[in-house]
Amino acid sequence: MMNVQGRKKHMTSAQIIIFGFMVVIFMGALLLMLPISTKGPGGAPFLDALFTSTSAVCVTGLIVHDTATYWTEFGQFVIISLIQVGGMGVVTVAVAVAMVSGKKIGLRERSTMQDAISAPKVGGIVRFTGFILKGTFIVELTGAVLMAPQFIKDFGFVKGIWYAVFHSISAFCNAGFDLMGVREPFSSLTHYVGHPVINFAIMMLIVVGGLGFLTWEDIWTNRRCWRKYRMQSKVILTTTALLILIPAVIFYFLEFNGPEWQGRGARIWASLFQSVTPRTAGFNTVDLTAMSEPGQLLTAILMLIGGSPGSTAGGMKTTTLAVLLLSGWAVFYRKEDTQCYGRRISEETVRYAAVVMMMYITLCIGGALAISYLEGLPILTCIYETASAIATVGLTLGITPELGTTSRIILILLMYCGRVGGLTLVYAAISGVKPHVSRLPQEKITVG
Repeated sequence: MMNVQGRKKHMTSAQIIIFGFMVVIFMGALLLMLPISTKGPGGAPFLDALFTSTSAVCVTGLIVHDTATYWTEFGQFVIISLIQVGGMGVVTVAVAVAMVSGKKIGLRERSTMQDAISAPKVGGIVRFTGFILKGTFIVELTGAVLMAPQFIKDFGFVKGIWYAVFHSISAFCNAGFDLMGVREPFSSLTHYVGHPVINFAIMMLIVVGGLGFLTWEDIWTNRRCWRKYRMQSKVILTTTALLILIPAVIFYFLEFNGPEWQGRGARIWASLFQSVTPRTAGFNTVDLTAMSEPGQLLTAILMLIGGSPGSTAGGMKTTTLAVLLLSGWAVFYRKEDTQCYGRRISEETVRYAAVVMMMYITLCIGGALAISYLEGLPILTCIYETASAIATVGLTLGITPELGTTSRIILILLMYCGRVGGLTLVYAAISGVKPHVSRLPQEKITVG
């Protein structure tokens, strides 16, 4: 008689994704610890290397050392390679390598790939992976070509090309790592606050990377025929547009309204950029510490929302926010179902959206309270930092390099959880748990 317990157990897709990111993070940390990776003698300490590798793979952008002045060209190459792998997804890169090497992609690999990019079905997943690779290359190349003339003018030909490629990959993958520390450490893109081309290129890369690969396919296939788009693509595009335009107007009239901004085109670019970058890129063109507390809180909220499913961005996702708002709208107007664009949204999706939001808010506030107690820092500053970490953004009010060991470990864990995704963690934790088919008697409870 076969021993049931002796059967070989396979890892679930969620567990493969979690383990894959973990392996790449530790490999990156080991490379960054090599003496060749740092400009100073002896190489980077393990915790610093682990923090930087986690931030790169999780496409966050929080750093404890300035990327341009602390890391050598080899270290910078390791970082941008980790960003590319983390942005596209470990599973996507692994499948791409298998495709190039001529290896047959089995059903199990296709299923894992489906979960990794939030695809609706397994069919056509290999072809779709090729579409992702080509699209990524074209978009990143376009961004580099747009920025190259200005960077070549500022830094010389060779360094200008390298800077254009580095910042294009970093922006498309929503990472926020930059090499502008050669001007002033931790300055990001503040020297280009009013530069139209650099602003447009970085924002374009951030938005395109944050839309999601499935939305790309919809746009490419259906072009201007809006009615043929998937409901998810319609929700993503609508929510993304609103989350860019509404905060930009708020920033324009309430944040960047001082005398130093009067009559300057930079005011428009700064408002748009500050609306786009929390979703979840991590670049900044203005001094974030000079913003008002309401402006900082609005930025933290935008960071938590993040990008869209199956994209290079993090956060609880635009679709999560949209589903919860639509659910509230349905309750307010006493509708039986949550509806959008002539379609019904399942109750299961609404429940998952509520769970994801609860997880992100709990982790953000819990981490902020811990860091605030440990470091003696204002709670808003800590919420800003933990929102940036859990949503894999990279914006900071300048406290990251000064944090103690325990606080850095908290941020490492938040970045990791934010990148693999809330539902992925849930699925990995409950794998093997059989769903309950029985139902208990119902009793009413008053809420609100």
